[in-house]
Order: sequence, then structure tokens, then C-alpha cells
Amino acid sequence: MQFSDRRNTSRWIIIATSFLIITLILWNTYTFFQIFKNEERLKMNLWAKAQKTLITAEADADVELPLQIFSNNTSIPIILTEHDSIVSTVNIADAIIKDELKSADLLLNLQRENPPIVIEYVPGKFQKLYYGNSELLNKLKYYPVALVLILVLFIALMYYFYRSTKIATQNKLWAGMAKETAHQIGTPLSSLIGWVEILKGDEVDESIIIEIEKDIERLQTITDRFSKIGSKPILENQDIIATTLASYTYLQSRFSKQIEFTFTAPKNPINVLLNSSLHSWTIENLVKNAIDAMKGKGKLGLQIEQDNHFVKINIIDTGSGIQKSQFKTIFEPGFTTKKRGWGLGLSLTKRIVEEYHGGKIKVLQSEIGKGTTIQVAIKKIQESS
Repeated sequence: MQFSDRRNTSRWIIIATSFLIITLILWNTYTFFQIFKNEERLKMNLWAKAQKTLITAEADADVELPLQIFSNNTSIPIILTEHDSIVSTVNIADAIIKDELKSADLLLNLQRENPPIVIEYVPGKFQKLYYGNSELLNKLKYYPVALVLILVLFIALMYYFYRSTKIATQNKLWAGMAKETAHQIGTPLSSLIGWVEILKGDEVDESIIIEIEKDIERLQTITDRFSKIGSKPILENQDIIATTLASYTYLQSRFSKQIEFTFTAPKNPINVLLNSSLHSWTIENLVKNAIDAMKGKGKLGLQIEQDNHFVKINIIDTGSGIQKSQFKTIFEPGFTTKKRGWGLGLSLTKRIVEEYHGGKIKVLQSEIGKGTTIQVAIKKIQESS
């Protein structure tokens, strides 16, 4: 427990440190952006003064410095206007300048990016200098967005890795527990078989021995099921109707008479690739879950139907029902509404159906207080024409 707590604490420390580092990087990026933006504003003020100097200069005046300032600007786009008409442009493509609509749109964009600089070159006469952000400033502006996207991707990868590792660990734990359970059951089961042989020799009522043998056979089936968890099961071409009916009939004889059992299926066999031992476990888990939902009293129906590609088994009960928000949650490991239970039954059922048989299991429909229908769909073996 202490190890687990330390591991969780370390994980939260790493996450908090990561967010702190990202926050510092974003803050520094914002600070750099503002510094560069202010520097570009200063450059544009110098450019405006150079423009005023050039306009008001005498014919023999030295204008080398203003021209140098003009030539040094190779990255910041500029539009100079007077009386709302464009006087000149700098660092803007000719295709935009020649197109009135594009030049007007660009002017609006520059107005949004930075406030214009007003140049009063003589009293009462003004020019306005509109400028945009340089390419470097634009890249710096989008850098935080790229950084956040990288952070989100990193967190998603961490979550996926953590979830995959957790699931893999759980699977190994369940497989180990299942195999150990099968091993532990094997010893008393062998002893029970020996005791049955002794009872036969003592001329005990044959009907009692038959029932004991049925339960021993059931225990052998359970042992076989648990031993298969964690290993790839052998699938055989079988009639799913006959296999399902055999499991359903056995369960029917073992539960209260207050449960009204019904079974409907097509008359003709439906062949699928099936492991009968694991499939009977699926039926048993679904039937027991339905009976628990009905608190041992109600109607339980099993319907088998088919379409062109799948055979579908519907387990229908008149139990307490399931909230729609829990339709997928009930198949997750550990989920249970019982006071006692590990919440592994439906999780194992989902694994048997989907991972071992390549099928699908879902809550087909449910209504609180009226009942639930759970459907298992397995692909049929297509008959060659």
C-alpha cells in the first residue's frame, strides 16, 4: 500500500512539474513576444520620422540617414495612406497592391494588428503608417499554440501508455488467478470422483449419484474454463443453438422455480467457430447476472436470431434495469452493483466474446424498473455455394 501511495505521489509530482515548466515557457514566450512587438513599434516610429524628414527635406538636404532606415526594413509590411488613399507600400507583394479588394483587406488586417502611427509632416497635413507583424513575430505568436498541442499529445501518449500498462497488468493478474484457481480446484475434484466410485459400490440411490456426477462434470467444466484464461482457446465448428441450449437447460434446473425460463431459436442449426467451454461460461454469467437483477423472481428469456452474417443471442430479463450512462460501464473490470462481488463477471464475458470469439456484446436496450436485454453477436460460418 505504501509503495502504491509513493508511486501515485511521484506521478502527481511529475505532472505538476510538467505543468509548471510549460507555464514558465508560455510566460517567457509571451514576454519575448511583447519585447519584440515593442521593438518593432520603435522601428516603425523611426521609419515614420524618416518619412517626415524625407517629405520636408530641402532639395540640397542630406537624406542618407532616412534612406538607410528605409532600406533596413526588410521584414515588416507597411502601408502608407493619406486621405484614406494608399500612398506607398513596403514589403507587400505586387499581386496584392494591384488588387483593390486584397489591398483593402490587408489594410484592415494591419489596422487590427497594430494601431497606426500618425505622421504630421506639415501643420494640418497627415499621413498614416499602418504596419503588420514581421514573419518572426508571427512565428513567435503561434509558438505557444504549437507548444500546447505538443503538451496535449504528450499527455495523451502518457495516458495511453499508463492505461495499456494497467490493462496488461490486470490481464496478467486475472490470468494468474484463474490458472491458480483451476489448479486448486483440481485436487478436491479428483477426490470427489473417487468418492463417487465408492458410493456406486455401496449401492446408493442411482439418481443421487447421477446428480453428483452432473455437479462434478460442472466443476470439471469450470476448471477447464479457468485454465483457458490467458491462453488462446481452440475454436471448433459447432452448432451454437445446441451448445447454448445445453448450458441454458443446466442452469434452468439449478435455479428457483420463481424464475420463468423461455427459449426460442431457429429450427435449423447455426454453425460458428466456438469454444463450447468458454461459451457456456458466457451464457452462465449473463443468466446469473439477469437473475441477480430480478432478485430471484421474474421472467428470463433467451432468444437466438440471425441475419446474413451474424447469429445474435438476446438475454432478456424483467429486472431492475440499467441507466443509459452505464451501458458500457457495466463491462468494465470492477464495476458491480452488488454488496458482495468483484465485478469481474461481465468483464470476463466481454473478453470471451470479443477477444476469443471475435464477436460483440452490448446492452441492446434497458428501462429502469422494467428490465434489460443484453445481446451477444458472433459471426456465422458462411456456407460455400
